[in-house]
Amino acid sequence: MSTNNLVYIVFGIVLLLALVFDFGLLSKKNKVVTIKQALLQTVFWVSLALAFWGFIWIEEGQKTALEYISAYLMEWSLSTDNIFVFILIFNAFAVKEKYYPRVLITGIIMAIVFRIIFITVGVAAIHYAEWLLYLFGAFLIYTGYKMFSAGEDDEFNPYESAAYRFLKKYFRLVPNDGDGKYVIHRQGKKYYTSLFVVVALLALIDILFAFDSIPAVIGISQSKLVIYTSNIFAVLGLRSLFFLLRGAIGKFDYLPKGIAVILVFIGLKMLAQEWIDEAVGKEQQSFISLGVILVCLAGGILYSVYKNKQKGSNTII
Repeated sequence: MSTNNLVYIVFGIVLLLALVFDFGLLSKKNKVVTIKQALLQTVFWVSLALAFWGFIWIEEGQKTALEYISAYLMEWSLSTDNIFVFILIFNAFAVKEKYYPRVLITGIIMAIVFRIIFITVGVAAIHYAEWLLYLFGAFLIYTGYKMFSAGEDDEFNPYESAAYRFLKKYFRLVPNDGDGKYVIHRQGKKYYTSLFVVVALLALIDILFAFDSIPAVIGISQSKLVIYTSNIFAVLGLRSLFFLLRGAIGKFDYLPKGIAVILVFIGLKMLAQEWIDEAVGKEQQSFISLGVILVCLAGGILYSVYKNKQKGSNTII
């Protein structure tokens, strides 16, 4: 058995046990998740991802391990931005808090399936057409620029999204949650509740986010092992992160700016990869990528905290 296959097997076993533990034992149907529970679950998933990082370092070496942790942080940061959109969707459709866990679990499972499809297609496409890396790089630079220059007027509105208009056009929708059901029947016809709309929007929005995140992680590493594992660990932590961050939606206004700088950096790196390879070794590149990601994320969070303190001081005055 090759080392790579062993890592996949360990990842599969750990993932299965973690899902049973988190979704089965820690989560109870229609129960409100407290901040304390959300914090414990977030620590659980982050600790699991970091433990797997150590395992990859032992089995695959330093370079792959650095690529994995860089990719995980990249995906985790983009997931944080994703969370704020999820919160807007839940608020817009007035989802009852007791339904949050079940709706999120369904949306996340769908997101994992779509991510696996996107990753498989993306990696295969690059294998046969390496010029796609340049296209991905240019796309990331454009996305980063748009994210950095976005203003308050660009805030996501679920009712104005193309995804909601599509659902409204092709499905019979009712403006209630059907007492926790996704589909209800009236006079022999199927009607889809607001919970169905929310789950569908979560999945569709994650597909849109995947157009940013998959090229970004491919820019960090083209190893299928790194891409699959970092993505899945980041997505599985979304649910607990949602409950942890839902009260902080306006407290990290500058985090998207930091994420935008990371996307531009990775895009430029993809465009200039040929020249970078001649000047800098692969392991050094991994260290640099990890450093840039950490600095940008920390900078976005700390500057947000600083600006919030300034606002608080001005309000008092």
